[in-house]
Amino acid sequence: MTGEMVRAYLRIYGLVQGVFFRATMRNVARRLGVTGWVRNMPDGSVEAVVEGPREAVEKVIQWAHRGPPAARVERVEVIWEPYRGEFQDFTIRYDLEPYTPKPIKQSGEG
Repeated sequence: MTGEMVRAYLRIYGLVQGVFFRATMRNVARRLGVTGWVRNMPDGSVEAVVEGPREAVEKVIQWAHRGPPAARVERVEVIWEPYRGEFQDFTIRYDLEPYTPKPIKQSGEG
C-alpha cells in the first residue's frame, strides 16, 4: 500500500486484556505493513500507536473496533498525530512510560 503516510494514537476500552488483543493487533499490523506498538494499560484498556499508509492505518483502526473473537470492545479513541516514521516494526510494549498524543493542529488553531 502506498499513499499519504499517517500516524494514529489509539486507546481501546472494554474487555480487551487477556483476550490476545495485543498479539492479534501485532499480527494484523504486520500483515498490513504498518509500524508502531501496542501495550496494556493499568486501567484495563489497550494503548497503541500506528504509523504507515493512511489506508492501512485505517484498516487497523477498523479492526480495533472489533478486536479478536474473545474481546468486547466498548469504544476506541483515535487521535491523529503528525507522521514521524520512527518505527521499524510493530511491537508489543511492556513498559508504562507515559505517552501523550500530540494531535495534528487543525487549520485556524493557534
